[in-house]
Amino acid sequence: MAAVVIHTKPLTLSSIFESDVVAIGFCKSESGEITFPVAAKLIREIESHFNLTFSDEIAFLNPSGKVGEIFEIPVSSEGTRCERVIAVALGANSASDSRLVGAALGRKIRGKSVSLFSIAETSRANLRGHAIALGLGTYQWNLKSETKKVLSPKFFVSDAHPTEITNANSLIGAIWHTRDMIHTPSNIKTPAWMASRARAMANKSGVSVKVLSGKQLQEFGGLLAVGNSSPKPGPRFIEVSYAPPGSKNWPHVVLVGKGITFDTGGVSLKRPYDTMIGMKSDMSGAAAVLAVVNAMPDFAPKVRVTALLMCAENALSGTSQRPSDVITQYGGTTVEIINTDAEGRLVLADGLAYADLNLDPDYLIDVATLTGAATLGLGRQYAAMYTRSGSLAKKLYEHGENSGDRVWHMPLVDDYAIALKSSIADLNHTADKPKFSAGSVTAALFLEKFAGDRNWVHLDIAGTARSETDTGENPKGGTGFGVRLLIDWIVGLK
Repeated sequence: MAAVVIHTKPLTLSSIFESDVVAIGFCKSESGEITFPVAAKLIREIESHFNLTFSDEIAFLNPSGKVGEIFEIPVSSEGTRCERVIAVALGANSASDSRLVGAALGRKIRGKSVSLFSIAETSRANLRGHAIALGLGTYQWNLKSETKKVLSPKFFVSDAHPTEITNANSLIGAIWHTRDMIHTPSNIKTPAWMASRARAMANKSGVSVKVLSGKQLQEFGGLLAVGNSSPKPGPRFIEVSYAPPGSKNWPHVVLVGKGITFDTGGVSLKRPYDTMIGMKSDMSGAAAVLAVVNAMPDFAPKVRVTALLMCAENALSGTSQRPSDVITQYGGTTVEIINTDAEGRLVLADGLAYADLNLDPDYLIDVATLTGAATLGLGRQYAAMYTRSGSLAKKLYEHGENSGDRVWHMPLVDDYAIALKSSIADLNHTADKPKFSAGSVTAALFLEKFAGDRNWVHLDIAGTARSETDTGENPKGGTGFGVRLLIDWIVGLK
């Protein structure tokens, strides 16, 4: 199903009544009073038209006032298309609450061929986030053989801030593409499929694509060590670039995405085995950075952006790498393999070293579903962010809070670097678990070794890339985390 598009109309009674459903926002005070802090004058006009008092109707239904709580109020009047008013609780009417409200409305009419005009949010500060959530709340994906057509709702919001809605639609489309890629099963989604998808997206957006495979990857020791476990079709290195004419002197952002199309754990097989079911999403980082660079023509920032997708399948076979193997990463660093289920850092290390040695990035950011430790520490709401730059961390944190892709600055504890010492290679690729904890920290310390002296950030999105429940903006499965965060940050670069 194509991504939902948010449309705009004047905030007038006649425009509103051209839709099947009108959404209004309410708040409930501690004393139980029902108020309408957004578009109050227009709501009074709607009440007058339908000869209703919405505060009484809502109070009768005994609302809790919890953000996103929804009630339907049937209405009828000649000369209008409107059949229902949906009253949704606004909570504190903050940016995050506005997104929850939008998601609740999107879910309410998901899969229905109806039109909805939301006047639950009209402020410039929150309208874009609300509109994005309207679209994301409707997301559906399946490969069912039934011929029933998937219905799609149509959304309208105020036309007072058209640029915000144009940007919202670009972001919805980018996140939608990311989710589609994540949900695609791995018998379809091979590294070669990732390359073909990158080419197809680039043909539409106008960015450039370079793909390396086979003998062209001989310097990429990490990518080969992981990807040769599944020799057909084998690993792929995919470089996607946004560099318009005249951009040579613009800041250069390089994004490196982990693209493990399926992860069995290799010889260090995942246990319990049902943890593998979600491993088709282990390429979420690559999908996100691909969507980001393809969205750049819509936003036209004066920033060059390159995405490196490090794509491989981590299978169990006669050609799998083994614990105790020593590989040579891109750039020459030797690494002793300890646990083949820690494959993500190996492919990322190649990408980071390639970027450092060849692309001269001003900012180097890797995005990966890397460690269970990040999920254990921060849960599903925050990604772990590692960087030495306090100012860059602050900026990304602020963009995360505003966009909904929230990140938390984690420490790079230098004392833990001893965990990466090997007696036979330059580095161990994982820590000795009985001696060291902090798996997310030691993984970040490993990656830092390949970033040179660049302005580097590591985003461990293991917890945020997948949702275990179908709730809020996110379906069960892939979320598209990182797309909003990175686009907002890049667009804001000077």
